[in-house]
Amino acid sequence: MSIAIIGATGKLGGATLSALLSQKLAPASNIVALTSSAPGSDKWQQLESKGVQVRHATFEDAASLEKSLRGVERFFLVSTPRIELDYNDAPPGSGREKHHKTAIDAAVAAGVGHVYYSSLGFGNPSKSGVMRAHIRTEAYLESLQKDGKVKVTVLREGLYNESWPLYLGYFFDMQNDERGTVKLGGDGKICWTAIADLGVANALVLTQPAEEWAGKTCHLSTAPEGARDMKEIAALVSEARKESGKKPEVKVEIVGRKEHERHYVEDRGMDRPAVEWWAATYDALEDGECLIDDSTLGRLLGSVGKTAVPIEETVKAMVSK
Repeated sequence: MSIAIIGATGKLGGATLSALLSQKLAPASNIVALTSSAPGSDKWQQLESKGVQVRHATFEDAASLEKSLRGVERFFLVSTPRIELDYNDAPPGSGREKHHKTAIDAAVAAGVGHVYYSSLGFGNPSKSGVMRAHIRTEAYLESLQKDGKVKVTVLREGLYNESWPLYLGYFFDMQNDERGTVKLGGDGKICWTAIADLGVANALVLTQPAEEWAGKTCHLSTAPEGARDMKEIAALVSEARKESGKKPEVKVEIVGRKEHERHYVEDRGMDRPAVEWWAATYDALEDGECLIDDSTLGRLLGSVGKTAVPIEETVKAMVSK
């Protein structure tokens, strides 16, 4: 069984690759790490040192993707990091889904039998602009699966524990942020999930019998009882700051979406397209899209004797650095 991962040096792809190797779920020689880095570069050499096959491919080059995916049975498609493609309400086919479609079509042309897609832990439908490209990609994969062209598994990855600064004011600078009050467009519970835990869960899904996962969409998120909203995250940050002798407490002020956009563009000097794309995230939180009741992650982690890392532990570790 051969497995390819695109974005193998990124956060999620890297965690998945590490889990495949550390859990001994697949021989290194059977893993293909796709990277946009040039042969001989530091990132390329880091991948080669793990014993995996390293191949060059980019989302902008369909030919490189098809060539790199030849002989691969299972393809873990980690979503493209090019978020700017989504700005300005990108119409269908021109957002990040454009990159995803290129990779999916290349996989089908190369004869890949099963695509595993890393979507995101919002709802479908969703109010979040962040989720829009994922929904479009999921729909495209579903159409190919219905036509019998490829097997598909959609993994809606929980919002990263490590990404809380992004949600706390887009974003909260742990070392230099002087704000005592952070203005947000809305708030709601989030089932935060550590990147390393997602890596283990992804690796397990990728290596289990294909028929157990083909045609399924599931969330990989922590249990609802551990969910925390942004006001609670701010309280955790304040507590960790106090313990480490750092700057004063942080509070959240809910100001609504329009004021959120005005504040971050006019008062904090951020780019309007980025702020407007991100601001809808808080509408989704208000609707409870990220409060997810799905036991898949806990079951997968439990199968290898692990439990999920709580958000409290991550916040404390990050703030105390």
